[in-house]
Amino acid sequence: MAGTAAACDSVNRLMGRLAWGLALLLVVMQFSIVLLRYVFGTTLIVMQEGVLYVHAALFVFAAGYTLLHEGHVRVDIFYSQASPRTQAIINLAGVVLLLVPTCLFIIFFSWSYVARSWAIFEGPLLPGGIRAVYLLKTLIPLFAVLFLIQGLSLALNSVIVLRGGTPTDEAAP
Repeated sequence: MAGTAAACDSVNRLMGRLAWGLALLLVVMQFSIVLLRYVFGTTLIVMQEGVLYVHAALFVFAAGYTLLHEGHVRVDIFYSQASPRTQAIINLAGVVLLLVPTCLFIIFFSWSYVARSWAIFEGPLLPGGIRAVYLLKTLIPLFAVLFLIQGLSLALNSVIVLRGGTPTDEAAP
């Protein structure tokens, strides 16, 4: 179980590094847009749409990474004071009762939406924009898959704690 949890963690650790790179790219792109607009008096729609694509990808890739490092907001009234065993029970229940159904719901209901977009290679949002809206829409189920992967790690680490073991480093309560 620990090996599988560590493999899940490594996937989202990689996605976190990718998100870091996308954040840097986003700043450079936005700076370039401002420079073009206010210094040179011109604009490129493809760059403006590029900011939208990079911004969306940044959030998708960072979601599982943030869960890996317990950075998502949670109601922490009881959790922080609870024992590691109780925290493991809360985490396991949260994954099984909330995270998994929500992610499966997102995948199920976005699948045909994304498939239709891929079937026609859906074009740009604006004339002169990026001709790959289908890639942007693909981020929807990808978000759910990456979140499910990290949810699996969280659930496995919770089971490890409940069995008296030690979770992987990032999952330690």
